[in-house]
Amino acid sequence: MRRTAWILLLLFAFAIPWEYSLDLGGLLGNAARVAGLLVLLAAVPAVLQAGRMRTPGAFWWFALALFFWFYCSYFWTIDPVASLERIRGYFQEMMIVWLVWEFADTPADLRALLRATVAGSWVLALLTLAAFSSPEAIAAGQIRFAAYGQDPNEVARFLDLGFPLAALLVNCERRWLPRLLALGFFPLGLVAVLLTASREGFLAAVIGIAGSVVLLTQGRPRRLAAAVLLVPPFLAALWFIVPSATLARLATIPEQLQSGDLNQRFNIWSAGWRAFTHAPLLGTGAGSFVAAARVSPIDTAHNTPLSIAVSGGLCALFLAAILLALAVRYALRTHGPLRIALVTSLIVWALTSLVATVEENRTTWLLLAMIAVAGRIAADDPGGLTDCFSARPLLRTFGRQSSSTPACGGVTRHVTL
Repeated sequence: MRRTAWILLLLFAFAIPWEYSLDLGGLLGNAARVAGLLVLLAAVPAVLQAGRMRTPGAFWWFALALFFWFYCSYFWTIDPVASLERIRGYFQEMMIVWLVWEFADTPADLRALLRATVAGSWVLALLTLAAFSSPEAIAAGQIRFAAYGQDPNEVARFLDLGFPLAALLVNCERRWLPRLLALGFFPLGLVAVLLTASREGFLAAVIGIAGSVVLLTQGRPRRLAAAVLLVPPFLAALWFIVPSATLARLATIPEQLQSGDLNQRFNIWSAGWRAFTHAPLLGTGAGSFVAAARVSPIDTAHNTPLSIAVSGGLCALFLAAILLALAVRYALRTHGPLRIALVTSLIVWALTSLVATVEENRTTWLLLAMIAVAGRIAADDPGGLTDCFSARPLLRTFGRQSSSTPACGGVTRHVTL
C-alpha cells in the first residue's frame, strides 16, 4: 500500500505545474486535486497498515499551526463564504507537506520528486507553446500566451522554479535520457516564459537561469565556454520566434520599475495596508483580502506577506515567517549542487511572492516540502545525499553505465515499518 501511495505522490507532483489545464469539473476539479485525493486515499491506509507515521519535524508542526490558525479565523472572518472556500484549499495544499514528509524516505526519493516536478514543468511549457501556435491565438493577434486554463503570470512563475531543479538533474543524473530531458527544459522553458509576456516572470527567470549557470559551470570552464557560444544563436532564434509585441511588453520593465506603480499593484497594496491596520493581530479571516481591502473581486493581494497579514494578522505572518526561516535553514543544511539549486529556487520563489499571492498555490508547498525533506535527509544521511546529487561528467552518461551502482541509483525502496 505504501508503494501505491508513493507512485500516486509522484503523479501528484507531476500534475501540479499544469493542474488548471485539465479540469474535470464538478466535485472532481482539476488534475492536481484529483491526484491529491487519490494519494490521500492511499496514504491514510498505508500509515494505518504500518501502525505508525514518521516523527513530525518542526516544519511539519508550524505548517499545521498555520493551517489551524486560518481554520480558526472562520470564527471572526468578515467573509464566511470566501473563508470556507479558502480553508478547503489550504487543507489540499498543506497536506502536501505531510505527504512528502511521510513518503520521501531516501535521497533517491527526493530525486524522483524533482524529476516529477520538472516533467510537469515540461508539460506546462509544451501546453504554452501549443497555445501560442493555436489558430485562435493567431487570429486574435494575442501578445500573451499561456497553457489553457492558466494565468500567464502563474505559468511564468511555475516555469521559473523549474530552471534550478532542472540544472540540478542535469548535473546529477546518471543516465543520458533523464539528463537530456532536464537539459532540454532550458530552451523550452525560457521560450514559454517569454511567450507569457510576464514581466515579473522574466525577471525571476533571469535569476533562476543565473543560478542554473553557476550550478552547471562551477569548476567547468568548458561548459561555460559552450554556453557563451550558444547564447547568440539562441537569442537570434528567440527574436524570430517570440512576437515583437510580446517583446515590447517585456521591454517596459524599466518603465514600470521607475514609475513604482507596477501595473496598478501599488494601489492594491495601499488598500491592503489600510485593511491590515483595522485588524492587525487576528486579521479579517482566511480569503477575505478582497472584502477587507475593497478591491475588485477579480483582484488578489499581488503580495504574499500582505495577503497573509490581512487575512491572518500578525499571528499568521509570524508563523509564515518561521516556515520560511526553516526552509532557508534546511536548504543551507545541504551541500554542493543541491544547496545551490534549493537556494536559487527559494530566491526565485521569494521574488515572485512579492508581486503575487503564492501562499495558496500547491507549487509553493511542494517546493517547501521538498526542501524540508532535503534538510531532514541531510541530517540523517549526509553521505547518501551528497552522492545522489553530486555532479557527474556530462559525456560519460552517453557511454556505458558504470558497473558499480551508487546507493542513490537503486530502485528498491527500503522502508522500516
